[in-house]
Amino acid sequence: MAQFSSGEVLTAANLNNSINAPTLNEQSGATYTFALTDGGKLVSATNASMATLTIPPNSSVAFPVGTIIAVVSYGAATCTVAEGAGVTLNSTGGAGADVVIDGQYAGVTLYKAATDTWLAIGAIV
Repeated sequence: MAQFSSGEVLTAANLNNSINAPTLNEQSGATYTFALTDGGKLVSATNASMATLTIPPNSSVAFPVGTIIAVVSYGAATCTVAEGAGVTLNSTGGAGADVVIDGQYAGVTLYKAATDTWLAIGAIV
């Protein structure tokens, strides 16, 4: 078996965890606009006050169709995922509506379905 430089043995499980484990992007501010580097990550909203995370239009940030971003409301206050200009966010709340995450430690998964169309799946108020 191959070994990492630290002496750890490379196994299928280690490789799988390295590939599939999302990186955490903690956001402590009241607002945040998703960046291209958030694709495949877990974005954590840790603000003690209300936090708004915005999906930018494709003209600003060209996420590839099929991009997945996980979002968790880690702070005690309301966390909203908002549509940027020209973005449509589909969820149980309806098409074209901002998504409010259902409380602390709850989350949603965002999936880019088309150029400026996203789907939110998860704990939505």
